[in-house]
Amino acid sequence: MFLTPDNLQAIWLTVKVAALTTAILLMLGTPLAWWLARSRSWIARPVGALVSLPLVLPPSVLGFYLLVLLGPLGPVGQWMQAVGLPPLPFTFSGLVVASVFYSLPFMVQPILNAMQALGDRPLEVAATLRASPWDRFFHVVLPLCRPGLVTGCIMSFAHTVGEFGVVLMVGGNIPGVTRVVSVQIFDHVEALEYADAHRLAAVMLVFAFAVLITLQVYNARVARRTRA
Repeated sequence: MFLTPDNLQAIWLTVKVAALTTAILLMLGTPLAWWLARSRSWIARPVGALVSLPLVLPPSVLGFYLLVLLGPLGPVGQWMQAVGLPPLPFTFSGLVVASVFYSLPFMVQPILNAMQALGDRPLEVAATLRASPWDRFFHVVLPLCRPGLVTGCIMSFAHTVGEFGVVLMVGGNIPGVTRVVSVQIFDHVEALEYADAHRLAAVMLVFAFAVLITLQVYNARVARRTRA
């Protein structure tokens, strides 16, 4: 058998985490990117810096502070205990929350770039046709920014699949609950199970290559439609 049941379980868990994280990021990142693109407030700059922080911050550092924040002694953890909610660290939900924070810039940045390139002209034309702000957003902004939305979704999904430091710090290494593919490969290497590590790493390599090819093909098609 090419992949062991444990490896298949880790792949399935990783796909679930990545899909749920991407869906959440799409709902949160789209309005956030729109606000960053249109806001003239001074606070937009520090918020933009916070959104981009995972790009330059070591994953272990981000994971550590998320663990402190969400833990039983952290402010979020204490609040959750006060309202009767279970703690997030070392759970599937905690894994998703950590992944949302870690992959946020990979969703926001492509959408933000597309919205900034949109300009004011399409919105002004829609306003002259008496389109409401909601109509302008859903029927003008989102369709014109579709390449950014698609790129953000693909990059967020792929980045979540490949994360290691944050998920290990916040989720730990619980089989079937928080042991994703990257952690499973680490376990194989630690146990000197290099054959299993090679096979699982090869799957990740093929996946990463397929993602990059898909993005290149999609961007090339968008560029041709734009020139036409």
